[in-house]
Amino acid sequence: MLINSSGRAAVLRYEPNGFSIIARGNHVVCAMSGAEIPLESLRYWSAELQEAYASPELATKRLLER
Repeated sequence: MLINSSGRAAVLRYEPNGFSIIARGNHVVCAMSGAEIPLESLRYWSAELQEAYASPELATKRLLER
């Protein structure tokens, strides 16, 4: 996992087939691990929970917790 400690966190609106940028930044924070995810690497999120995940395993874990 690439950790990016510079820059500002973006604010996104997660949608079923993509996301919209509400406030510019270069990364988002994983809801499960706290890892910074560069926007160009963001592949996993929940539109329902409005959360980003660093890996498919973390996304699945969150889904199973609900």
